[in-house]
Amino acid sequence: MLDRDIDRIDHSVLYTTDMDATATTYQRLGFTLSPLSMHLGSDRPGGERKPMGAGNRCALFGRTYLELLGLFGDGSVDPWNIRPLIAEYEGLHGYSFGCADAELTEKRLRAAGLTDSGVLPLQRDVETPAGTATAHFQAVHLDRALTPEGLIHVARHLTPELIHQPRYLEHANGATDLRSVLLVVDDADIEATVARYASILNGEPIVDGPLHVIPLPAGRVEIVAVSAFGDVLPGEPVPALPYMAAQTVAVRDVDAARALVEGNGFTTRDLPGGFFVGADQACGAALAFLETSPR
Repeated sequence: MLDRDIDRIDHSVLYTTDMDATATTYQRLGFTLSPLSMHLGSDRPGGERKPMGAGNRCALFGRTYLELLGLFGDGSVDPWNIRPLIAEYEGLHGYSFGCADAELTEKRLRAAGLTDSGVLPLQRDVETPAGTATAHFQAVHLDRALTPEGLIHVARHLTPELIHQPRYLEHANGATDLRSVLLVVDDADIEATVARYASILNGEPIVDGPLHVIPLPAGRVEIVAVSAFGDVLPGEPVPALPYMAAQTVAVRDVDAARALVEGNGFTTRDLPGGFFVGADQACGAALAFLETSPR
């Protein structure tokens, strides 16, 4: 059995230059969002924490979440070279995987030739019922040359109680967790991409119809060749390859979620066990809703 130091998709990262419009869209999709929180971080271990030109609002589920990452300012502050990622399109350009020991995970990823970032500090101020508090994280960034699809990192939450506050965990659409993310790649790259993610996640890939899947204790990464993408999400565009095409949330009652989403003016399309809203209406990445699996 593999030692699973990475145990979940901690969160997805959807980039936007119009936070107000994107947040409004996700609220209409039925999500409760946390208030805007601006990031401070360092580009090296032990380095000075500086503003990163970005801030987020999140749909939080208690252990996983969707991050809407707004880019602010004139672009001169961009320590992680984020803005080139959205030159072609705004949407999903990042995954963060969760771990309990960032030092251990960094050591494994470094030995596999996947990172040389070290363990990086990150913090942001958040509002709590008792006032402003500072949430702290540790992050390990994957080598960007190896992840052309976006910014991939592994995170350890040092103050999770400040992020997953109970007042933000209930959603009108009944969402309970981030279930999966979907990556589309060129047919010629499918084998290498699956092997790369299996190495990143220290997991065994499986085949599920047209999908290549690396399951985690919580959530799963799905990878599909572009020639088969239409079988997974019919009618969806592919603006670039590789392409972070979609994310899936589990909901308590898929029919109630669909009624709310359609009632707020979105077009939905059928999926086995649920439905999805296309990238054109969900700010650059399709958003699927599936019934929560019985426990």
